[in-house]
Amino acid sequence: MKYTEVDITLSKTNPFRDLLVYSLGDEGPYDSFEDTPKGIKAYVPTGQFDGLFLQQTIDEIKSMDPTLTVDYTVVELPDKDYNEEWERQHQPVLVEGFCWVRAPFHPHRDDVKYEIEIEPKMSFGTAHHATTYLMLSLLEQEVVDGRRVLDMGSGTGVLAILAAKKGASYVEAIDVDEWAYRNALENFQRNRVQVNALLGDASLLTADKHFDLILANINRNILLRDMGAYAAVLNPGGTLLLSGFYEHDVDALRDKAETLGLRLKQQKSRNEWTALKLTN
Repeated sequence: MKYTEVDITLSKTNPFRDLLVYSLGDEGPYDSFEDTPKGIKAYVPTGQFDGLFLQQTIDEIKSMDPTLTVDYTVVELPDKDYNEEWERQHQPVLVEGFCWVRAPFHPHRDDVKYEIEIEPKMSFGTAHHATTYLMLSLLEQEVVDGRRVLDMGSGTGVLAILAAKKGASYVEAIDVDEWAYRNALENFQRNRVQVNALLGDASLLTADKHFDLILANINRNILLRDMGAYAAVLNPGGTLLLSGFYEHDVDALRDKAETLGLRLKQQKSRNEWTALKLTN
């Protein structure tokens, strides 16, 4: 497969480098990234490169700080197996001492409570990003045994896998991206967990569905749009864990939650990204 490389230079890398990665990877077709001293290199299948989307994403980020400057170059790369190259650079992640997220080619550990094996096929959710790390750490604190769990925007399925390993009675994982959906199916089988994986979005949350715990690591705009759908299928006394946004987005998300009868119970941040625990 041929790839296009977008080399982006930022006058300020923090927090805009992470924001670019999340925006291009979660809202767009970019499937791998490489940090550089002054920004990132972003990679997208050549046939999916959209210059307008790229510029709109950059303009949105620049609007957050009028002093920020962003430059980029676009180069079409020769055909080779970039997924294999990305896998070689992939590193395991230890989440707060309790969860070891690794690829099949990384060593097993006996000193952790949970180990999750993720085949790194560029789907979002390998615990490297702060938002996935935050969601795993919040999930560790939750009583999951015997509860019905929904993982929205499931990516690799890492959150759904942890919920299943913690004893959930039923786990459903939904993602709108077919590549992520297929990757998650492989990861559920690899980790020997029972998860009902679905390809789609919040429109799948019909009136007959009910959950005790909902996990949604997506992005601010989708969370604001779909939070009502989550609240509608959340059982009384249920918990909603959210991430995929920055600290400055918390007020908007909290205000939306309050209109739906959800109360903020906990807020946790990492590298300026934030996760929230809400209850009804």
